Amino acid sequence: MAFLLLLQFQEDGFLLLEGFFTADECVVMQQRIGEIVAEMDVPLHCRTEFSTQEDEQLQTQGNTDYFLSSGDKIRFFFEKGVFDEKGNFLVPPEKSINKIGHALHAHDPVFRSITHSPKVQALVRSLGLQIPVVVQSMYIFKVISPHQDATFLYTEPLGRVLGLWIATEDAMLENGCLWFIPGSHTSGVSRRMIRAPSDSGPGTSFLGSEPAWDNNLFVPLPVRRGGLVLIHGEVVHKSEQNLSDHSRQAYTFHLMEAAGTVWSPGNWLQPTTELPFPPLYI
Repeated sequence: MAFLLLLQFQEDGFLLLEGFFTADECVVMQQRIGEIVAEMDVPLHCRTEFSTQEDEQLQTQGNTDYFLSSGDKIRFFFEKGVFDEKGNFLVPPEKSINKIGHALHAHDPVFRSITHSPKVQALVRSLGLQIPVVVQSMYIFKVISPHQDATFLYTEPLGRVLGLWIATEDAMLENGCLWFIPGSHTSGVSRRMIRAPSDSGPGTSFLGSEPAWDNNLFVPLPVRRGGLVLIHGEVVHKSEQNLSDHSRQAYTFHLMEAAGTVWSPGNWLQPTTELPFPPLYI
């Protein structure tokens, strides 16, 4: 990566690389997700709404094993209000999904090839990562509340988690592009999501509290299809409501620099015997 771009990323905590993936590569990802959604079979008791809002999170995915055991699987998480009281869909299933996670990179050949593509490996090498491992992946359809990734993916020391966010469709102001608070990655983490001890049953809690982020500090980052956004693990970011008739899909995955890093045993997401965090460089 060019030195000036690296400096910009270090200063802002995020960086847009336009046209990193081709339109054809984006179409392949979208088509594959369409197939995965068409084949979706989620038991009634596992239909979990997704949120990054603290209270809702603890009431929904934070207290269900379907979410907590999804780190090495491909699972579906839904928008609020898409089910009736019996868990049946009130809207078409393909319009009900918030995101699909958290191991597309491991179990699906299309997303594995994107994640480990030579150009991704070359980019990450240029950032100086020595032993990056893939900790999770998601395909995102809907709104993201303001948050820091390190709230959920905590390491010691901090600064070892990197998000790569790929716009598989145009993500503009009108259909819910990302927004960032530039430089907010330098102030540490305001809260952490902690997994309950194994002997107390599934669940999570939060340490600390989320500040009331000043909306005036956020700046939008429109991204054309194929653009890739680097996201520092502590930078504050969000997306807004999609007020258009156009969807806004994205594939994102997170890396950790494994050299000299401790993955917090309190994180909700843990490597498993079936799926240790795979190395990016292959």
